[in-house]
Amino acid sequence: MELDIQCEEMSPARWAELLSTMKSCKSIRLDDCNLSSSNCEDLSSIINTNPSLTELKLNNNELGDVGIEYLCKGLLTPSCSLQKLWLQNCNLTSASCETLRSVLSAQPSLTELHIGDNKLGTAGVKVLCQGMMNPNCKLQKLQLEYCELTADIVEALNAALQSKPTLKELSLSNNTLGDTAVKQLCRGLVEASCSLELLHLENCGITSESCREISAVLSNKSSLVDLSVGDNKIGDSGLALLCQGLMHPNCKIQKLWLWDCDLTSASCKDLSRLISTKETLTEISLIDNNLRDAGMEMLCQALKDPKSKLQELWIRECGLTTACCKALSSALSMNKHLKVLHMGENKLGDAGVELICEGLLHPNCNIQSLWLGNCDLTAACCATLATIMTTKQCLTELDLSYNSLEDEGIRKICDALRNPSCKMQQLILYDIFWSSEVDDELRALEESKPEVKIIS
Repeated sequence: MELDIQCEEMSPARWAELLSTMKSCKSIRLDDCNLSSSNCEDLSSIINTNPSLTELKLNNNELGDVGIEYLCKGLLTPSCSLQKLWLQNCNLTSASCETLRSVLSAQPSLTELHIGDNKLGTAGVKVLCQGMMNPNCKLQKLQLEYCELTADIVEALNAALQSKPTLKELSLSNNTLGDTAVKQLCRGLVEASCSLELLHLENCGITSESCREISAVLSNKSSLVDLSVGDNKIGDSGLALLCQGLMHPNCKIQKLWLWDCDLTSASCKDLSRLISTKETLTEISLIDNNLRDAGMEMLCQALKDPKSKLQELWIRECGLTTACCKALSSALSMNKHLKVLHMGENKLGDAGVELICEGLLHPNCNIQSLWLGNCDLTAACCATLATIMTTKQCLTELDLSYNSLEDEGIRKICDALRNPSCKMQQLILYDIFWSSEVDDELRALEESKPEVKIIS
């Protein structure tokens, strides 16, 4: 049994009602429910008396250090079987870390700890690392985003990594680490016996200086399948270094996020080689990089390679225009694997989308999710988009937000939605002007086809 409640104010009567339900729940989620430390006393009792409870999510509640102290009393009882604990944005400080250290040291059932967006600081997380080093700790996933960490944390993290072969996922995004610390961390990861699968270092002050060491992690840890270094200024030279590790035979990367990394079309030669030869790679994000049409055309050549197994391509805000759309259309007509294409905030125009649709209509194309928000589209391309919606039954999600489609274009989209051949499940139409009459049509459509979610 699962209890999943979000964004609900808890009256005393409602809380009492839920407490009786929680006694038999395997999973409890109470995100954004205005909980406080007093609620944690009750939750501690539930943890103590419900041995079937394995997952507890309490994100975005003002629990504070006092609340965590109450909660941990339940977590420290022998009957506790909790495996996953989420405490993101719960107003915790370093004072909570001593209590959580005790839990890590004493509770081998706990395998996931998500405590990002709390002001734990370097001193607090050093205390957590002491708990991780206890032989009883079997932690597999640790999420420490937005925890106000600095470079001084790395020595403690490396010591914990050395002693924790069970660790599979480590997220340190949005902390001020810098190149020197990241290089030190990566050297520790290469030496550690852990089989890390996920490493997230977004917005950590990384430049090209760190990329050789990150590359070494990629070539040494065949377990690493998910790497995110987005929002770091690694540039084309850093990307070239990363690709040395990515192209290594030991590297089995599946998901690679490189958004806002100061990449240009000069990086696309390396990226194309990666996409066309690394058959494990299924998802890549290049959002907000200045790739331009020349770079996109190189990527399209890679997508046409039979060895490419890419399923998701995120190229929003990459300086693309109509000029690259013929190459993309050709790639779509030859690539059977690509399922998700996010290319909003590019000046494709109606002519560009008409070209892309030629590729989408090809029997080889299996696109399921297509995002074209803010692409300078008008009603002129909506008849073709409607044809795609009714012809490609694999297409279940379409985003046309922030385009000047107006009544004429939206009506064509509505006609397609009414067609029994259309299998659309989600249509996203943010910030598009239409009349009250068209609004009535959209609401009627939602009632007649409840399987379609229209978001506007």
